[in-house]
Amino acid sequence: MSRQMLELPKLARPQGGPSPGLIAWVLLALGALLVSGCASRGGTIAYDVADFGAPDPISQTALQGDYTIAPLDKLKIEVFQVKDLSGTYEVDLTGRITMPFIGSVRAVDLTADDLASELESRFAQGYLKNPEIGVGVAESRGSVLTVEGSVKTPGVYPVIGRTTLLQAIARSGGIDEYGNPKRVAIFRQIDGQRMAAAFDITTIRTGEAPDPDVFRGDIIVVDGNNVRRAWRDTIQAFPIFQIFSPL
Repeated sequence: MSRQMLELPKLARPQGGPSPGLIAWVLLALGALLVSGCASRGGTIAYDVADFGAPDPISQTALQGDYTIAPLDKLKIEVFQVKDLSGTYEVDLTGRITMPFIGSVRAVDLTADDLASELESRFAQGYLKNPEIGVGVAESRGSVLTVEGSVKTPGVYPVIGRTTLLQAIARSGGIDEYGNPKRVAIFRQIDGQRMAAAFDITTIRTGEAPDPDVFRGDIIVVDGNNVRRAWRDTIQAFPIFQIFSPL
């Protein structure tokens, strides 16, 4: 089997967190690639890829529009004609910022425009007359990854500091009773291409294989009945075997 990373078709980079459409597409892809037996490796995604590199950096474009603020993001806040309130504020680990007069304000999961509206509303309550506030993301340091498939609590989780595959799966409650720990795929955008690599959690736990780092924007999918069910429901509607580049 090829030891190269599987190269998948180009997709628009999701802004903020992976879109439901992208997650559904990944589930379809994994269903097609990992369609062989439940308790084995199998599939065509290369395993334990040593050069499965870090994802593309989040560009300034990706931080605009629908990008949602994450823990440890640095925000540039401009309060029109109030220089003392303007400046750079860091979102804390609980997802909040603290500003003079109004105190703690929830910022996580809001867009910059949403947060600006919230701040204007807060400052208008007896502090400023008709405040005009602009918010921009000066630096994105947190952000999120997605864990899907046969895990106990699939969903979107913050990436704070260095995070490994085992830690990400643990945050999702661990692999459920229907999951196959021998087939866990990471989907990642590298050099403008959507890439995938598979990992065997059983060998990582025993120390036979290293525990790979995971990054913001990654989509982790644990093989199991949940994945195959999603694939079975849509296989007839999409020619998914035709959308992959050759290995």
